[in-house]
Amino acid sequence: MSQTSTGDVGEPRGARPSGASAASGSARGERGEQGARGARGGAERRGLFARIALFLRQVVAEMRKVVRPTRNELVTYTTVCMVFVVVVMAYVAGLDIAFGKLVLFIFGGGGA
Repeated sequence: MSQTSTGDVGEPRGARPSGASAASGSARGERGEQGARGARGGAERRGLFARIALFLRQVVAEMRKVVRPTRNELVTYTTVCMVFVVVVMAYVAGLDIAFGKLVLFIFGGGGA
C-alpha cells in the first residue's frame, strides 16, 4: 500500500480535506454520547421534504460514480452471460433426463 499526502496508509487520495489531520478523526470519538445523539437527532429533526431532497442528492452523487461499459464491453458481457445460461440449461436438462430415466427404470414405467 502507498501512503497518501496526509501520511495515512490505505486511505485514498482526496478522502480527507487538505487541511484535516489524523487527529481530526478522533475528535468525533471525544464528543461522546451527546455527540452521537446529536448526529442521530439531526436526521430526525429534518422535515420529510428535506430528507427526500437529501436522498435524491445522494442518489445523483452515487450515479455519477458509476462507470458505464463501452458498447464492445456490453456485447462481450451479454454474450458471456448468454453462453453461461445455455450451458447451465443443458446441464440441468441432462440431469433431468438422466434422473427421469433412472426413476422409470427403478419404479417401472409405462406398465403392462
